[in-house]
Amino acid sequence: MIVYFLRHASAGERLDNPKKDEKRGLDKEGIEQCGHLGRFLSAADVHVDAILSSPLKRSAQTASLVGNEIGFDGKILLESSLRPAGTFAEFRAALDKHRKLEAVMVVGHNPNLSEFVGRIISAAGCEASIDLKKGAVARVELRRNAGELMWCITPRILRAVHNAVAESVRPKSSRK
Repeated sequence: MIVYFLRHASAGERLDNPKKDEKRGLDKEGIEQCGHLGRFLSAADVHVDAILSSPLKRSAQTASLVGNEIGFDGKILLESSLRPAGTFAEFRAALDKHRKLEAVMVVGHNPNLSEFVGRIISAAGCEASIDLKKGAVARVELRRNAGELMWCITPRILRAVHNAVAESVRPKSSRK
């Protein structure tokens, strides 16, 4: 199974009230990050059979926007194990429900999403550290209980690729 770990895109500053913070949506930068990310994944011919998202608004929005860009037409499944306080055991149980699928995207939060990636790609008794920035995606190939990190794309890389492509299609007369 291929698992795409996607941290939600930029959503501004955390709110002190936890209930209000759960309803915090993406900001302008986050919406732009989703566009860059989705177009990159589409160009990389990424297809998923399911998208699992934290129920918090910023993650669900990220899942929806990126899902649209890659042509996902299924229902996004809200998964409580992807909430900020979700545990690795809960996450593994949720992932196991979809083990027969070829590719799954999971959209969530740090610090647990980075922890989940690290624990899946590390050998038993070892620690791996992956710091998923907001709007970053990692591709992991999962076999039974072990995973291999194939790549991790950060928002900075996505922005650079977007800018390079935009520059290459502009007429030479308008380039700086």
